[in-house]
Amino acid sequence: MKNIKKVAVLGGGGRTGNYLVNQLLKEGFSVKLLLRDPENFPIQNNQIEIIKGDALDLVSIKSLLKDCQAVMSTIGQRKEEPLVASAATKNILQVMNDYGIERYVLLAGLNIDTPFDKKSTKTIIATDWMKANFPIIQDDRQKAYNFLEESNLNWTQVRVPFIEFTAVSSEIAISLDDCLGDKISVFDIAEFMIQEMKEIKFSRKSPFISAI
Repeated sequence: MKNIKKVAVLGGGGRTGNYLVNQLLKEGFSVKLLLRDPENFPIQNNQIEIIKGDALDLVSIKSLLKDCQAVMSTIGQRKEEPLVASAATKNILQVMNDYGIERYVLLAGLNIDTPFDKKSTKTIIATDWMKANFPIIQDDRQKAYNFLEESNLNWTQVRVPFIEFTAVSSEIAISLDDCLGDKISVFDIAEFMIQEMKEIKFSRKSPFISAI
């Protein structure tokens, strides 16, 4: 996507988010980060601007998205903390509309359902396991997807299987129907999300990506 210079990133303090931030910097983007604990953030770069705050706080999201041209999120649910997926998504979409920001790329698990899925038995089993063991979290994440669908923004929800925290890159399979592999490296996730932010091959869609 043209004219993206500064990218707002949520979840940048996490393991996947660290890879995403580093890759954005390597590709020449300025990065604006929302962090609850900025003092613990390991990456030092003069192209990083840090906002101290929380994704559940609308004022924090307004500060984060100001002067950005795209938004990326790798936010995950932390144990024994308030549900974050739907509330953060609602805040992000509202502020994107207010500021006229169109592009949003976010990370999600393969357990999110869309009306367009043709999930295999293996993927259905994984989805059903999540629904059975973490029903409240699952419902919240599904609600976040519904907010995306109801919006008029240019979003892409990237769905992934087990994440390997390695810089190794593999050939990846991309599908709108089903997750075709069992794992993917965090490096390939970051690469795909940034490429999709720029090229927009999956506007308002939820592709599965996995290592072949």
